[in-house]
Amino acid sequence: MLNPPNSQPMPESMTEATVSAPTAAAVPRARLAGARVLVVGDVMLDRYWFGDVNRISPEAPVPVVHVQKQEDRLGGAANVARNAVALGAQAGLLCVVGHDEPGERIITLLDESGVVPHLERDPDLLTTIKLRVLSRQQQLLRVDFENTPAHEVLLASLARFDELLPAHDVILMSDYAKGGLTHVTKMIAKAHAAGKPVLVDPKGDDWERYRGATLITPNRAELREVVGQWKSEEDLTARVTKLRAELEFKALLLTRSEEGMTLFSDDGILHASAVAREVYDVSGAGDTVIATLAVMLGAGLSLVDAVALANRAAGIVVGKLGTATVNYDELFL
Repeated sequence: MLNPPNSQPMPESMTEATVSAPTAAAVPRARLAGARVLVVGDVMLDRYWFGDVNRISPEAPVPVVHVQKQEDRLGGAANVARNAVALGAQAGLLCVVGHDEPGERIITLLDESGVVPHLERDPDLLTTIKLRVLSRQQQLLRVDFENTPAHEVLLASLARFDELLPAHDVILMSDYAKGGLTHVTKMIAKAHAAGKPVLVDPKGDDWERYRGATLITPNRAELREVVGQWKSEEDLTARVTKLRAELEFKALLLTRSEEGMTLFSDDGILHASAVAREVYDVSGAGDTVIATLAVMLGAGLSLVDAVALANRAAGIVVGKLGTATVNYDELFL
């Protein structure tokens, strides 16, 4: 998504994107306001502790952080939904949280964000927390707290999905491998039968569970885990073509960090060069990409235009600290 000065251009065999991203005149706010996106997946609380480091602990050779500020942000699928709302769309969030302090904090943050929550509560679930300790804007440590939701709660979530499906234009599956998408295969089939496009941000090496998705958005590491290491662009294309045929994906968007993005579809291969930005923090960039895609498709834009805008959004959000969003003005003005 970024293009540092020493990066290498894509090989000549790769088609460059020739269509510029749409302008604000072509995509007015009112058009995005009509887009209705349902985000389904794993939510988490991104908790940040900021402080100063002035000494090393006498107990072990580690820095002592004097914490002076704490900040909580929506993470995982909740951050995806927050990104959709930041662009001006309507976003619902179907997820599972625990009956605990971080679960209550997520509910509060969702109320403040404008996301419409459709929550199932699991009394035995520890709501996922990613705690980051930072000093002078540098991350020193991350501590994760998590477990998986109960089967009965997930079945209730599947029933709620049936109720919500007709009221949304685009379905977005945000998989962080925390158990919230246990029934993703059934959900995709239901959405497909209803004529709704399904976008998937994948996790793990079992992509059979995403069969029939309209668009899947892996990064390079995630794709390698499934198709293996490619030796050339031609080899990559062959592997992706085979994968798409086997799992019935209409399109695959490969995010390639400093090399931009490559879209593989029945219309061919399209490469969007990286937007030249200074990288500050890449956490949550994938959330911004898929949320932007979903909003633009929900607003009736073509997939090519949606990719161009998602590429631009990614270049903006990596210049921000932590899980962040891109708003309409930043994207178009």
